[in-house]
Amino acid sequence: MNKNVLEEKYTSEVMPKLMKEFGYDNVMAVPKIIKVSVNVGLSKAVNNSNFKEDVVRDLRLITGQQPILTKARKAIAGFKIREGQEIGASVTLRGKRMWDFIERFIGATIPRMKDFQGIERKNFDNQGNLNYGIKEQLTFPEISTDDITTIFGLQVNITSSANGRDEGIALFKLLGFPIQEK
Repeated sequence: MNKNVLEEKYTSEVMPKLMKEFGYDNVMAVPKIIKVSVNVGLSKAVNNSNFKEDVVRDLRLITGQQPILTKARKAIAGFKIREGQEIGASVTLRGKRMWDFIERFIGATIPRMKDFQGIERKNFDNQGNLNYGIKEQLTFPEISTDDITTIFGLQVNITSSANGRDEGIALFKLLGFPIQEK
């Protein structure tokens, strides 16, 4: 199975640098990316019947995988949600599809964002995972503006095996993510 360019970079460049920087003796202790989750809320689907189909189609184009529709476990009257109502769509990527998505995210999606100043450090949690919200799906190169009827935002969560925030930031920075300096 052939490796992705970014995956090759991880094994040949990032791992040795992280081992030296954090003093790991074993390559299995080096932080790595475990999975990527892409989520979209379907709150607009109540008023717009085509919204759900548009979200599913665009998520399939962006990730290369069929999204799963998530349902409400209980009713919440304040949000006008009934039990069993479809409230979100999500995709979890692992392996080759995950590396392909990350490579396209760094190389094509982020440069297309308007007024992008870098990923802020507040987007990293204490476990070293990156959580980034995207205002509109049009920043992904797979989406053609001619076919769009609805615009929606999405959340990209990249989970790492880092032992802390600093390790996670170092991992993502070495992989090529444009992270702001303090």
